[in-house]
Amino acid sequence: MKVSDVENAGVPPNRLAGEQSPYLRQHARNPVDWFPWGEEAFAKARREDKPIFLSVGYSTCHWCHVMAHESFEDAETARLLNKDFVSIKVDREERPDIDRVYMAYVQALTRGGGWPLSVWLTPDLKPFFGGTYFPPEDGYGRPGFGRLLTSIAAAWRTARPQIDEAGDTALRQLRQIAAATSRTGHVDATLLGAAVPAFAASYDPVRGGFGGAPKFPRPSTFVFLLRHHARTGEKQALEMVLHTLRVMADGGLHDHLGGGFHRYATDAAWLVPHFEKMLYDEAQLACAYLEAYQVTGEPLFAETVRDVLGYVQRDLAGPEGQFYSAEDADSPVPGHPGESAEGAFYTWSADEVTTVLGEPDAARFGAAFGLSRADNVVDGKHVLALSGADGRAVLERCRHRLVTARAQRPRPHRDDKTVTAWNGLMLSAFARAYQVLGDPAYRQAAERNAAFIRHQLYTPATGRLFRRTCGGEAAVEGYAEDYAFLIQGLLDLYEATFDPADLAWALALQAQQNALFWDAADGAYFSSAADTPDLLVRMKEGHDGAEPSANSVAAMNLLRLHAITGSAEYRQMADTLFTAFGLRMRELPESLPQLLAAFALRCDTPRQIVIAGGRDAADTRALLLAAQRPFLPHKSVLLADGGEGQELLTRFQPPIREMRKQAGRAAAYVCQDFTCRPPVTDAANLTDLLNAGAG
Repeated sequence: MKVSDVENAGVPPNRLAGEQSPYLRQHARNPVDWFPWGEEAFAKARREDKPIFLSVGYSTCHWCHVMAHESFEDAETARLLNKDFVSIKVDREERPDIDRVYMAYVQALTRGGGWPLSVWLTPDLKPFFGGTYFPPEDGYGRPGFGRLLTSIAAAWRTARPQIDEAGDTALRQLRQIAAATSRTGHVDATLLGAAVPAFAASYDPVRGGFGGAPKFPRPSTFVFLLRHHARTGEKQALEMVLHTLRVMADGGLHDHLGGGFHRYATDAAWLVPHFEKMLYDEAQLACAYLEAYQVTGEPLFAETVRDVLGYVQRDLAGPEGQFYSAEDADSPVPGHPGESAEGAFYTWSADEVTTVLGEPDAARFGAAFGLSRADNVVDGKHVLALSGADGRAVLERCRHRLVTARAQRPRPHRDDKTVTAWNGLMLSAFARAYQVLGDPAYRQAAERNAAFIRHQLYTPATGRLFRRTCGGEAAVEGYAEDYAFLIQGLLDLYEATFDPADLAWALALQAQQNALFWDAADGAYFSSAADTPDLLVRMKEGHDGAEPSANSVAAMNLLRLHAITGSAEYRQMADTLFTAFGLRMRELPESLPQLLAAFALRCDTPRQIVIAGGRDAADTRALLLAAQRPFLPHKSVLLADGGEGQELLTRFQPPIREMRKQAGRAAAYVCQDFTCRPPVTDAANLTDLLNAGAG
């Protein structure tokens, strides 16, 4: 069952009522005396000599809701927490730096992780015990939460030296983990080919994807494998991606009625999802399907891009151009007031479908989407998954009626905070989709999003970003991922609109990211700035998981900026970053697919395609489409517009000043290693030049 702001309405609000985070506000009427992370809580713990109970989660987290309902709304559990602990709530999406530190501790302690994250700290913030979800009573192989609280409180009184020693040991281990995240090693092109078998070893050739249940999409894997195929022509790398994307599009992970993808599949066949929808998943999957379309030209992949972006525009877009964070897995059960269940909004019984469609359409739809199967059932209802060959035609016939009927159900909770990093990813998705598919609505969405971030999440006086805005409040200094993901989005937006202001802002943000996060001693970027308060250990993120790491995206950004500006400094920083992660790239390549993709770019000679012509002229657009439609990951597309944009590029690369239209027509200059071929004015000739790999 999901916690909402109105549950426990008779309980006076706690300190979380003054917070803007949707997750913290969900707990504002718990009987627990919650504090937000900060000095007030730390001072109370020191003054009263009490341990801190730290609970980390996010507003659309199913098991966070379960633990909240079972324990944090319970009066007796609240009494134990209020008597013996100082309790702190943290939204991991708002403060990923805190989450990373204590998640690293729990993973080292238990060999597992996840949310809710439950950690007990000394007043000086050193962890001494932790885990994830704890049931109210002993079960699932875990101690009951109430019994655990009683035991920890007793140990605090009777075994304090051992607890203090455990905290000191944990701090040493966290520092070791932080130091070991990046392990210097030699890198060369051979590690790219050696990495592919590591992915193939976990590939499911029948059902697609990598590993077993639960099965996650992990788009950064697609990013690397597609680039490896582009470099080498290796078919296995391509087929692993294409097969997985096709199966995902057909399966229950895909919301066939409303568009977009759920968080992950609970089974190995992509049939039954965890129904949560995350903005960062939608953004990365839209880009993955777009690249698959660029490689193959298959309409399915382009249709899926439109499907995902349509969902985002309809259900996750704010009125000022921002994109919201997520939709919950849980939703109210129709006809059962006060009861919520995972997937209630999305699943169907055969009778419900018949009521909406009538016969014979219900029979056709049921056969096409598995309404007689037993392996796609959640709480007695079916997850829609494509089962018949004519399923898409049946869906087109029936979709409107089913969508209209589903709209009468209570919707899942939407987390309406705007996270800079995730908006940067979605900015990339819309900008790239405009480049390839040409829909002007995508360009408009990207431009409005960039404008929102600039006006609401950026401080020109300091050059710094905020992490998030919610309820009209911009707060929390941005992290390395906020800078890296936004810079990537701005570079993609520049290659969609060629507004020099976007490129100039990307360059300014890169300089700020370097100043705030770069490790001058050992290379690579820390996740948090040196002036971040109350952080036990400054971590470096070196794992491409549900989101790519800031270091992986930054490496790609640095190489792209080198290709645009010719500045050797950017390439040197990228080389230092690769070396910092070199040993891990060689020993555990499957943990860093996005960084491998960036290194693949480093192993190729960058190619610049400079189009000389008016920004929105038809002949310019024709050349741009020829340059951007194919999948050429080592290219940069620049526009010599005869004005401000060309002047900016000329500051970096003086020869661009002389690139002009030819005989009154837009012209394309294809350059490699900053040496250019004679210009062409015909899109077909440009396509031939690019296909021939000419430089």
